[in-house]
Amino acid sequence: MNFEGLDPGLAEYAPAMHSALDPVLDAHLNPSLLQNVELDPEGVALEALPVQESVHIMEGVYSELHSVVAEVGVPVSVSHFDLHEEMLWVGSHGGHATSFFGPALERYSSFQVNGSDDIRQIQSMENGILFLTKNNLKYTARGGLIVFDYLLDESEDMHSLLLTDSSMLLIGGLQNHILEIDLNTVQETQKYAVETPGVTIMRQTNRFFFCGHTSGKISLRDLRTFKVEHEFDAFSGSLSDFDVHGNLLAACGFSSRLTGLACDRFLKVYDLRMMRAITPLQVHVDPAFLRFIPTYTSRLAIISQSGQCQFCEPTGLANPADIFHVNPVGPLLMTFDVSASKQALAFGDSEGCVHLWTDSPEPSFNPYSLETEFALPCLVDSLPPLDWSQDLLPLSLIPVPLTTDALLSDWPAANSAPAPRRAPPVDAEILRTMKKVGFIGYAPNPRTRLRNQIPYRLKESDSEFDSFSQVTESPIGREEEPHLHMVSKKYRKVTIKYSKLGLEDFDFKHYNKTLFAGLEPHIPNAYCNCMIQVLYFLEPVRCLIQNHLCQKEFCLACELGFLFHMLDLSRGDPCQGNNFLRAFRTIPEASALGLILADSDEASGKGNLARLIQRWNRFILTQLHQDMQELEVPQAYRGAGGSFCSSGDSVIGQLFSCEMENCSLCRCGSETVRTSSTLLFTLSYPDDKTGKNYDFAHVLKRSICLEQNTQAWCDNCEKYQPTIQTRNIRHLPDILVINCEVNSSKEADFWRMQAEFAFKVAVKKHGGEISKNKEFALADWKELGSPEGVLVCPSIEELKNIWLPFSIRMKMTKNKGLDVCNWTDGDEWGPARAEEEHGVYVYDLMATVVHILDSRTGGSLVAHIKVGETYHQRKEGVTHQQWYLFNDFLIEPIDKHEAVQFDMNWKVPAILYYVKRNLNSRYNLNIKNPIEASVLLAEASLARKQRKTHTTFIPLMLNEMPQVGDLVGLDAEFVTLNEEEAELRSDGTKSTIKPSQMSVARITCVRGQGPNEGIPFIDDYISTQEQVVDYLTQYSGIKPGDLDAKISSKHLTTLKSTYLKLRFLIDIGVKFVGHGLQKDFRVINLMVPKDQVLDTVYLFHMPRKRMISLRFLAWYFLDLKIQGETHDSIEDARTALQLYRKYLELSKNGTEPESFHKVLKGLYEKGRKMDWKVPEPEGQTSPKNAAVFSSVLAL
Repeated sequence: MNFEGLDPGLAEYAPAMHSALDPVLDAHLNPSLLQNVELDPEGVALEALPVQESVHIMEGVYSELHSVVAEVGVPVSVSHFDLHEEMLWVGSHGGHATSFFGPALERYSSFQVNGSDDIRQIQSMENGILFLTKNNLKYTARGGLIVFDYLLDESEDMHSLLLTDSSMLLIGGLQNHILEIDLNTVQETQKYAVETPGVTIMRQTNRFFFCGHTSGKISLRDLRTFKVEHEFDAFSGSLSDFDVHGNLLAACGFSSRLTGLACDRFLKVYDLRMMRAITPLQVHVDPAFLRFIPTYTSRLAIISQSGQCQFCEPTGLANPADIFHVNPVGPLLMTFDVSASKQALAFGDSEGCVHLWTDSPEPSFNPYSLETEFALPCLVDSLPPLDWSQDLLPLSLIPVPLTTDALLSDWPAANSAPAPRRAPPVDAEILRTMKKVGFIGYAPNPRTRLRNQIPYRLKESDSEFDSFSQVTESPIGREEEPHLHMVSKKYRKVTIKYSKLGLEDFDFKHYNKTLFAGLEPHIPNAYCNCMIQVLYFLEPVRCLIQNHLCQKEFCLACELGFLFHMLDLSRGDPCQGNNFLRAFRTIPEASALGLILADSDEASGKGNLARLIQRWNRFILTQLHQDMQELEVPQAYRGAGGSFCSSGDSVIGQLFSCEMENCSLCRCGSETVRTSSTLLFTLSYPDDKTGKNYDFAHVLKRSICLEQNTQAWCDNCEKYQPTIQTRNIRHLPDILVINCEVNSSKEADFWRMQAEFAFKVAVKKHGGEISKNKEFALADWKELGSPEGVLVCPSIEELKNIWLPFSIRMKMTKNKGLDVCNWTDGDEWGPARAEEEHGVYVYDLMATVVHILDSRTGGSLVAHIKVGETYHQRKEGVTHQQWYLFNDFLIEPIDKHEAVQFDMNWKVPAILYYVKRNLNSRYNLNIKNPIEASVLLAEASLARKQRKTHTTFIPLMLNEMPQVGDLVGLDAEFVTLNEEEAELRSDGTKSTIKPSQMSVARITCVRGQGPNEGIPFIDDYISTQEQVVDYLTQYSGIKPGDLDAKISSKHLTTLKSTYLKLRFLIDIGVKFVGHGLQKDFRVINLMVPKDQVLDTVYLFHMPRKRMISLRFLAWYFLDLKIQGETHDSIEDARTALQLYRKYLELSKNGTEPESFHKVLKGLYEKGRKMDWKVPEPEGQTSPKNAAVFSSVLAL
């Protein structure tokens, strides 16, 4: 036996449980095992790893013949000699199966059985292999093709299987029953109850079934009835293994000791004739596996997990001389099996290696084996090589047989017929905005599609799908054909695909070609993104919210104003509502109303999103009204009912509130009248089963002026009486908010039926003018120049599924009544102001929020928003209105009819927003920045234990206030709130499903100029109420307790307080210098103009090269050794400032880019030589600051 080929250091190596889907080559493997072996790029051995030295096998004595690597670094969970062919099967803890052919262990097949669970047992059959995992039984051909995949109940934990005959199978595990499976029908035929649960080993003889239990017992059961005939209480602790041969049963296991379970060195041996124990057999190894190997005698093989193997007779004495050693690559043996011929033993260890021991140089695994089928080699005729780069190369060099029959590559005649390509219709928005000069029309680009690109359509039916169908969707459902799903692609739930660089290489412009900002969806409770966009595009709300600022730590109005400011600054890049949603989660009322979803419910789509967003709509309007009203009149939250006593001076109340008169009439004649206000209305649908035609205005009126019969308290009768309750309106709101309440099939059928009525009326109204599509005749182009000549002829598709009007007219009558009617721009109406004086108002549809029903993703919420002229003027410099679809970070212009088309099979209306015509003229839309310079002055710390001796910064003096263009060094440290969620694909690659959720923990700003340059003026630790799962102390320097106000000695503040300081610095126009500021600003949730960011990551970076760490740059350019044990944000910010000064020095203020390019080349060459590692210092002389700076003690 050869023991010299293995590393002696393996005995001290603790095995790591690597995933089978991401194998890596372990550094502890002996390189001699891998000689002449080709490795793929992931480091996995593609071929079996043979022992290089020839091994002399002594006849009749077991010796090691071969060792192979099944899967590097992944423990072997089970091994099995094929009972029908000369093959050895191996299963791993990662759910991967590998087979080896013959005693040379040539790799035959390798495939994944289960993506997450280990393989518990393998059973070979004549036509395939059975694999048992935790709750799955899979039958495959020997090449890996799946025959059937039988999924057991998720609560099952199976460990053993037993093939009773050619078609019946018993499966047992840790539950209190054993299943019988018919392999012909793949059905469960019987469930046998087990008195002692935990059947992990099963054997069979011609007399009994033997079941080994985790409790240490072995039960003998009848072959026909499965009833217990006898039971052996073998071990007091647990059973490890047992085997049966003839009339003997031998078992090994663990016994209970005072210190716990201990491996019992006495094998229990039982005589099955007398059903009693005989003398236990004492062995010299710790037995973990045992098998009878009855060649000449009934000898036992006992194996320990450390690799010791001993042979002995079950009725004799064990001889220490009969011990031999298996040398596993890993420290433990995990599995053991004996071939049917008893000529071969197989051992699997914890590092994925398989060792074959035999008693002859040319063993056979079975007495009579079937012939193994191998894949045929690829037979390719020798043809002359062709150089495809040569344009004149004759393709006739490839011989093609002469045939008159149709070739397989021939297209059918139906697909080969030439089809003319019609000119696409002109966009309706272009026709609407076109101005004619002579015979040429001019119009602004509506940006509805890429320049000079037209989607190619062959069939009329393709018009059902929008022009977005050619754009690659998010990774969810990418394999599915678009025409197989009713949900249009742009309405499907979009998901960010994360890479190794995070979001840096994700192309958001692919989903949003406008200059408006989308919102990222991966944040908890981001289902409200669509409603945030609706509120933002209400110009009075946007302006008035941004003018609001209060001292409350978690104020939704303040946080929404900060988010609106980011949306204003963005030029098409997505924003995220981290801070807003963080404040939202801290409000008790939100939790009480069920508005805060758990991550599991949000990911699986278990929550009813339509009801959820309607409750959120009511909550946010009430909460904003309260937050803005508290500035002058503090008022308690009035609940989710949307009612409160008075609107006060809140601008939200002025915009949304509607004064109502509630009258209760008892049957005794007593009448009670109360006055209240509401911020929104809920549609109440008529209970009419006759299928009557209702227009939307009628349903809206009966929902506002609601009349219902209910039980109520009567003061006159002094008891509850049936009363008639009516609600009348006294004052109309400026913004009419409607919750649709389509929560059941009854309401959905009502919408569907009314849309059909409206479609018939529209067809009858337009008569023969309706076209099948949007194409126009050539003669129609003559009238394009004049406004009255613009074509308004709708298509059939534009009239389908529409019941909602674009405008409604509401009028207050003299007897306090309300008239509501649908309104079109063609209807006659007098001057606006004159009509408003008589209480007549026209409301235009501004937004619709819809619930997308998609069974694959759990559904989502999107919004159609009519973006006004002021937004287009600010973002794009044009003056026009346009409807857009907002689906998180996907934004696309749409036709106005699409905003009111609701196919109730997948697109259900949830919320409607109507605004008074000429609304913007009624309000002051000037935004005055409410953040003042006083936020930078000294403030008290939240920490109770902070002392002056712990102060690490000097606040700005009044004469030090920053000016436009001043430099400020910035660095931030973060902690982790939620760990990253990722999955491993079958090819071993890692895919990030949801990134880790970070929270800012420390923000430091240092002076960038002046006599106190390099001295911090902000060093705030951010208090957090959310649970921190990882403080990242090695990288952040934040320790547990630093963010706790009760025990922290740091300068502790709220996130809002520090956020206001940074906002003031951004608004004043300072330039931030730092390293990796893009991520810092993203987590802090700030949008900073690019010309105000000086990032040393990019200053010292060459295109298509790696980013360089701050530590290496400081060592190379400044001869400073920083970040020794942990990171310090003061040290990092000051170092970034010094690096920027060095950059200006080397590049001559950016005037000599060529000389600086040479400096960068030297930097990268030095980095490659040193592997980008800074040499360890003999004496650490880092420029870390002390607690108090001696240079400013005079201050």
